[in-house]
Amino acid sequence: MPLPDSGLPPVGRRTVLGAAAASAPVVLGLSARASAAPSSRGKPKLLPGGGDLGPNVLVFDPSTPGIQAKLDEVFQQQESAQFGTGRYALLFKPGTYNGLNAQLGFYTSIMGLGLSPDDTTINGDVTVDAGWFNGNATQNFWRSAENLALVPANGTNRWAVAQAAPFRRMHVRGGLNLSPTGYGWASGGYIADSRIDGQVGPYSQQQWYTRDSAIGSWLNGVWNMVFSGVEGAPAQSFPNPPYTTLDTTPVSREKPFLYVDGTFGLRVFLPEKRTNARGVTWGNGTPRGTSLPLSQFYVAKPGVSAATLNQALKQGLHLLLTPGIYHLDQPIQVNRANTVVLGLGYATLLPTNGVTVLRVADVDGVRLAGLLIDAGPVNSPTLLEIGPRGAWRDHSANPTTVQDVFVRIGGAGAGKATTSMVINNRHTIVDHTWVWRADHGDGVGWDTNRADYGIVVNGDDVLCTGLFVEHFNKYDVQWYGERGRTIFFQNEKAYDAPDQAAIQNGSVKGYAAYKVGDGVTAHEGWGLGSYCYYDVDPTIVQHNGFTAPNRPGVRFHDLLVVSLGGKGQYEHVINDTGTPTSGTSTVPSTVVSYP
Repeated sequence: MPLPDSGLPPVGRRTVLGAAAASAPVVLGLSARASAAPSSRGKPKLLPGGGDLGPNVLVFDPSTPGIQAKLDEVFQQQESAQFGTGRYALLFKPGTYNGLNAQLGFYTSIMGLGLSPDDTTINGDVTVDAGWFNGNATQNFWRSAENLALVPANGTNRWAVAQAAPFRRMHVRGGLNLSPTGYGWASGGYIADSRIDGQVGPYSQQQWYTRDSAIGSWLNGVWNMVFSGVEGAPAQSFPNPPYTTLDTTPVSREKPFLYVDGTFGLRVFLPEKRTNARGVTWGNGTPRGTSLPLSQFYVAKPGVSAATLNQALKQGLHLLLTPGIYHLDQPIQVNRANTVVLGLGYATLLPTNGVTVLRVADVDGVRLAGLLIDAGPVNSPTLLEIGPRGAWRDHSANPTTVQDVFVRIGGAGAGKATTSMVINNRHTIVDHTWVWRADHGDGVGWDTNRADYGIVVNGDDVLCTGLFVEHFNKYDVQWYGERGRTIFFQNEKAYDAPDQAAIQNGSVKGYAAYKVGDGVTAHEGWGLGSYCYYDVDPTIVQHNGFTAPNRPGVRFHDLLVVSLGGKGQYEHVINDTGTPTSGTSTVPSTVVSYP
């Protein structure tokens, strides 16, 4: 069939869908020795490090019987459980596995346990498709694949995902198809530190970001395809084809990951920082970095209290959060430099009383990765704070990284938060996030899941690579720090605004998706897109998608705004620049360079 292009049918509002997960299957365990310490009289007993990974981590080796049946059992539970409570991590020890098709549903992560993806080879597929949603892949959220080599059964692996579905540290010995069967709607996505030997075919994918990888070729683009540090990426050509290509990524540090050391058992590898990065980190086998034994982690299970997590941190332990939902009545407070907080299987943090879920001090080298943060029914002023207000220390040599940390307000139930994520620490790297005020599910409505602001950046020298922020009542992103940079931004304005007055920003029609503060003198962005779908009141007009001070040091490359099927319109792209959208044709209005 002909390739879809910008003439695709307008993307409809994501439909309300949710299903409860069934009980967990029988699990194969994997553990590290716990190092319990004796208590002193009058002092709390020290918490042990290490331990087993709990009932929702399934660990396989090539001799494990019935692997396919276990994979199918998890998928059956999770395929349509968009707002369910099930959480799973599927871990594969190094070796070769034949004839598998690991279909991934919601809140399911699949990972190899080698130092290199090529240590763990599946002769078969890791598949995401959209049969559960009639071929529409725009809701294939919250699933991930990491650190595996795939030899697809038919030569091409299908990975038809939407937001919050990273494909990291993967080696596909063949092609990669990013669209669902039937080439239905798709709205993703993110690839990093991966090698795809053959062709990547986005087909119907509206947007995509690929970082520090190697590909055989790239087939097509719809609205916004962005590449940084990708060997084999197509040449810069925005808006036709809509490719934004940077030769390197300015600063990057890959996500921490579990691996099995033959002598010491489970460890967590911490990749080193790269500057002007290009290509994969594991091209010569062992990646560069350091590692920590699992005995230096408090292995948390759902039901543990925030006080216990904080006690573990005060003891000097790192945190490994096993799959499940954690109810927190106080913030997790990370005060120690180089602390790792790593979640498995979309471990979910939920405030019970309007608290901030997690706070990081003004210290070097904290790594947050693999977490879903849900807003609770009592409004939280903030959900995640990277650094205290007024943070000033230079972290350029050892920045904090926030990777695959996703935020959700509503959808799984009533939730409210004034601001989802605040970044105060200098040099922070936010590498792939989806911050989402829900437009469907439970607890959804203009004031029901009220959330005025998505991300606020106050710190200087912050870099975002793969920034997805959607549907906030006011500004989705506000950036007040100096020398900020964003490579790839995807946004939809809130669908459910009741009328023009509800989004009026003084004399301005609507709040921009991405606002750079009036006092900022240096900022740069590449490959940024904002879409509107005002289906409650299609007559709403949005003045622009982007607003920034008009000065030489504030620069943007390859911007677009899109009206989805004519449900609302934009007057401009950035400030007063860019032609208005019009009609129902769903054709982007673009600005190649600003100012």
